[in-house]
Amino acid sequence: MRQLTYVSPRVLEWRDVPEPRFKQDGDAVVRPMAVTRCDLDLFIASGAVGLPGPFAIGHETLGEVVEVGECVRNVRPGEHVIVPFQISCGACGRCRAGFTGLCEAVPYRSSYGMAPLSGVDYGCGLSDLLRVPFADHMLVHAPAGLEPEALAGVADNVTAALAFVAEPLRLRPGSPILVVGGQGKGVGLHIVQCALALGADRVVYVDQDRGSLALAERVGGEPVELALDPETPPIGQFPFTIDASGYVEGLAFAIRCTDHEGLCQRTYGDFKPATDVPLRDMYARNITLKLGRVHARAHMPAALDLMQRGRLHPEDVITRRASFDDAAEAMLDPTNKVVFTRS
Repeated sequence: MRQLTYVSPRVLEWRDVPEPRFKQDGDAVVRPMAVTRCDLDLFIASGAVGLPGPFAIGHETLGEVVEVGECVRNVRPGEHVIVPFQISCGACGRCRAGFTGLCEAVPYRSSYGMAPLSGVDYGCGLSDLLRVPFADHMLVHAPAGLEPEALAGVADNVTAALAFVAEPLRLRPGSPILVVGGQGKGVGLHIVQCALALGADRVVYVDQDRGSLALAERVGGEPVELALDPETPPIGQFPFTIDASGYVEGLAFAIRCTDHEGLCQRTYGDFKPATDVPLRDMYARNITLKLGRVHARAHMPAALDLMQRGRLHPEDVITRRASFDDAAEAMLDPTNKVVFTRS
């Protein structure tokens, strides 16, 4: 079968690989139908992450169930499902606590499309077929009436964006939020959408990319065009700020804009082993800094609920629609969010 493969920076190829086979009776095989590009996919494809190839790439997946193991009860062939990008069993202590991104049953950071992170190749969404372990837990039925291109991103970026704002807005309903955009071209805009869907009074979106700013305004955010440097002054004080820039200047700016006793979150770690953080400013104003991987499977139902109620429209962030056949080229498209569909 075909599988999109990251070979080296800016080099992606369709390669022939063996079709997946069941390893356990709880497995299922899914035919991917729509795959959205995660921001991390673009970082990987461009070489920014520095992962060694070759390996399968693409992990925000909606597909059709083709076959199920004899112990699978929750899904049947022919059903459309969303495949969370992280592998989790649903039964270990961490999974039961909602920490599905840290499942004890599989190697740490086990995910689709990122084999070097865990040392295990689980395949990818941009392929003819995909094996899904722990299918009764992993697979989430696609709600009727919602388009595949809207649903695929729930496997990662949409759900991650919701996780960033759900708890802060539960604790302080209606609070304004600042989002610093940049390298996180998709997730930053999904954060704007999710915050407004959950009742934030206003969401200010800072970036210097005019395409991203226009999209932020289209989905209800307040765009502010601003090039950041180490000394860029704050544009206000917000109880909650989120740095999706991926740059130290963006993080420092977000912290400067965080109010006393506020929370600043970062959407990524870093590609370097150490990052400069303005601890003095944080200490003086009692600011909390939080970052960490999303627990995708645990948060997916909340994202789908907002979509079914018509309050969240991830498809509004999509900037390019491409076929699977064009994925090797379109993966490197510099715009915000790409969706690949099977022709």
